[in-house]
Amino acid sequence: MRKKTESHTVCQSVDKALFSEACMQMIGALQGQNGIGTLREKTIHSVLKYYYAPNPAYHEIRIGTYVADICVDGEIFEIQTRNFNTMRDKLSFFLQNHDVTIVYPVAHTKWLSWLDVETGELSDKRKSPKTGTFYQIIPELYRIKMFLQNPRLHFIISLIDVEETRYLNGWSYDKKRGSSRMDGIPVDIYDEVRIDTMKDYHKFLPDTLPARFTTKDYAKCAHIPQKYATTGLNVLLETKTVVRVGKMGNAYLYEKAAESEK
Repeated sequence: MRKKTESHTVCQSVDKALFSEACMQMIGALQGQNGIGTLREKTIHSVLKYYYAPNPAYHEIRIGTYVADICVDGEIFEIQTRNFNTMRDKLSFFLQNHDVTIVYPVAHTKWLSWLDVETGELSDKRKSPKTGTFYQIIPELYRIKMFLQNPRLHFIISLIDVEETRYLNGWSYDKKRGSSRMDGIPVDIYDEVRIDTMKDYHKFLPDTLPARFTTKDYAKCAHIPQKYATTGLNVLLETKTVVRVGKMGNAYLYEKAAESEK
């Protein structure tokens, strides 16, 4: 049985005021240490760490040979922006004796500015036409799918709004494709999706799916690229959220798993 942490030590639901406070405190502190323009990945990581555990006494806790981002009453929280595969050894160790929640940030709404590396000119902010969704965690889940059936492993997908500055140093004619990021500054939290039990993986199955469906159907109903759909169904097979029930031509057919199969 998962041990619940106290509500006053770990943020249990979306709190916009607390997130705003975390942004002000952590961004200001990091800029003071490193100078404007040097925040990078550390900014989002630090803001989320403060947001989910405002008391710094719970930050950077050594457990064995590893350091947990947050540890409250034996429950570990790891902020991970990418490359879940690099966590495998740490997860193997932590999950022996601890519940572990991986916090994964997704840029829900993004405002982009471009910095001309030759002139130093910074463009006005423009809202990106793309909207981030919780489905973006799918490739990362695949990288650690060998752990997904462990009842001690949980996820929080944090949908945050971000102001991002990129260098105009890409390979395309407008220098935007292939460009590198200068800063990503969180400014608000939109929502979060929590995967706490195996049943929660059903959140990845849209209500509009037919009773039997292919990868193409899944991609269409979830509004995700085909490659995400293929990987997503692989993950959902691993978590016993879906089952294969046959083929239609060359395509596998899937159904939602019955309650007894989870």
